[in-house]
Amino acid sequence: MVRENLFRPTDSFSALQLLREGNRRYVTGRSLNPSDYSQARLELAAKGQYPFAVILGCSDSRVPPEIVFDVGIGQIFVVRTAGNVADAIAVGSVEYAAEHLHAPLIVVLGHKKCGAIAAAVSGGDHGPNIGAIIREIQPSLEKTRNKGEGDIACRCEDENIRHTVSKLHDSQIISQLVSDKKLTIVGAKYDLETGEVSFGIDT
Repeated sequence: MVRENLFRPTDSFSALQLLREGNRRYVTGRSLNPSDYSQARLELAAKGQYPFAVILGCSDSRVPPEIVFDVGIGQIFVVRTAGNVADAIAVGSVEYAAEHLHAPLIVVLGHKKCGAIAAAVSGGDHGPNIGAIIREIQPSLEKTRNKGEGDIACRCEDENIRHTVSKLHDSQIISQLVSDKKLTIVGAKYDLETGEVSFGIDT
């Protein structure tokens, strides 16, 4: 079954439902993805890409979006940065997919036990490049610490997802598409042990 030829939703609700259903198949061991992508690859090369969702996720090797959501080649536009942070390059990439490829849904996908969050919590000098990632996380960490006790890293992971969602809303291109009801942004978090994605972290 070549899943790339399935119906492509044009609204955010249907797109989110496809991601939920795909994650459910992945969690229960009933993934549908084929091992042979040769036909889909040729079709996409000839006709172009029309992803139904944009995933801004963490670079962690244990969180591959295409597998987590049981989708195939050409179905989601993936932007990955350590800590799922939204620097200018990441935001520009998301803008491209939303504006030019007309994807109706953006998902900011964080995960439990995030190494970038752990590095921010532990502090210390990580050099200029990793330091740039930690600086993006720092506002979420400070907000988390100001809210009281508990598992700081876990709560910071959630706050960092919200922060990234907020930064995407700050984009003029993205905010206009949201205002025109052509685009929806949601936050989500992946559980490394169960494989389940929880949506609504941005609320």
